[in-house]
Amino acid sequence: MTAVQGLGETVAAPGDVRLFIDGEYVESAGERFEVVSPVTGGVIGTVPVPGAAEIDKAVAAARAAQRAWSRVNVWERAKVCHAIGDGITARRESLARLQTLEQGKPLAESFADIDEAATLFHLHAEDAVRLTGETISSTDSAKRMWTFYKPVGTWAIITPWNFPLLMFAEFVAPGLATGNAHVVKPPAHTAFTVLAAMEILQEAGVPAGLVSILPGEGRTGQLLVEHPGIDAIGFIGSSDTGAKIQASAGLKRSMMECSGNGPLVVLDDADLAAAARAAVYGAYVCSGQVCCATERVLVHEAVHGAFVEAVLAEADATVRLGDPFDAKTNLGPLNNQGVAAKMDAHLADARARGASVLRGGKRADGYPTDLYYEFTVVDDVPVDSLLSKFESFGPVVPLITGASDDELLDIANADALGLQGAVFTNNLSRAYRFVEELATGQVVVNDSTCWWDINMPFGGAGGRNTGWGRIGGKHTLLGMTDLRTGAISL
Repeated sequence: MTAVQGLGETVAAPGDVRLFIDGEYVESAGERFEVVSPVTGGVIGTVPVPGAAEIDKAVAAARAAQRAWSRVNVWERAKVCHAIGDGITARRESLARLQTLEQGKPLAESFADIDEAATLFHLHAEDAVRLTGETISSTDSAKRMWTFYKPVGTWAIITPWNFPLLMFAEFVAPGLATGNAHVVKPPAHTAFTVLAAMEILQEAGVPAGLVSILPGEGRTGQLLVEHPGIDAIGFIGSSDTGAKIQASAGLKRSMMECSGNGPLVVLDDADLAAAARAAVYGAYVCSGQVCCATERVLVHEAVHGAFVEAVLAEADATVRLGDPFDAKTNLGPLNNQGVAAKMDAHLADARARGASVLRGGKRADGYPTDLYYEFTVVDDVPVDSLLSKFESFGPVVPLITGASDDELLDIANADALGLQGAVFTNNLSRAYRFVEELATGQVVVNDSTCWWDINMPFGGAGGRNTGWGRIGGKHTLLGMTDLRTGAISL
């Protein structure tokens, strides 16, 4: 590794790394992708771009390893998963610093991500040993029927860049615990943390071939998804990419967690200070680059003015843009130019349509890169604006006003996406109505759209462009296994 000067300290850069295939770090015959840190603007290393030969090798190794792993006692698989969790915890410092360097999020957030990734391996180890079937009464008195679970097989796992190790763990922990194999494609520019974690899996006793890492972009993902040796696909990312994956996947099993667009609804009986804290938090955590970020805030007109003041006061008191390695920082740079350009475009469109930018609204000056974005609050956002209709994925609080519960619900549900929503109210009946009628997979009452519990079955609502399946607790294990039925004659 080489040393890279950050804003406030010198951190270790990974340098030129290798692919991880069939239990070994290996070179690729292809090109190398140069990785630039969003924190410093400097090159921190390169990753090899895998080709068809590397994909073939990884898939073949996965299929061979999976056949043996599926026969391993679930208690032994759980033991390995617990060892992975312990290993991640033991290396949390180096993993967190590496993740912040390549991803850009504040170091405190990276520590939280690493800790949650470790917990997922422990959690799913326990879930797997308690995943039981049932006996079923037969109409034939000479028959007995029962159900049990078997692993699906070899999974292509395609992860996003906003939570590099955590979203790897969200699939690989339950997948290993239930007997599956995985060929993982992280984005090329945020693959260092996951590649470093492979040493932990090796030390924990994961057999060679069960987990391979092939960093890459769209072409790599397409080759992997279409590979005949892939049985199933796990994906976390944008709806546009998800649609392309599904078009290529055919009838392969899939779990798809795609884009979200809020909303956070603030009713006229809400605790406005609490709602403002939730809205601001959901816009600065991971620089707003979260599928359940504060993408739209729908405010009852009776409390609009007071709520705007509360949001501005909360932002001034709370948000600290700066060096993500500084403990005082809670808003780091955006990860890449694509998402920064989208913020620029969404804000330009909002201004053109008459919205009022009350705070921020542009890239910040005085930093090593132009990916540091001012925390932004926009009022009077038109419902047909880009800021309202699409996921902005940046540190912005867009405020939209409605005159009644019915109007707020109509605005919320007019959106094509439906991942996670929230409502602030002190009325139990109104809370229940929004929980049941918001067209999102989860609805949080009196907390942020970014509120998350590790046991929550998280995913999109039916009829929306947000995917299917659930990440969290036993529900991920159910998605990564086949429910089988046995019938025997007496």
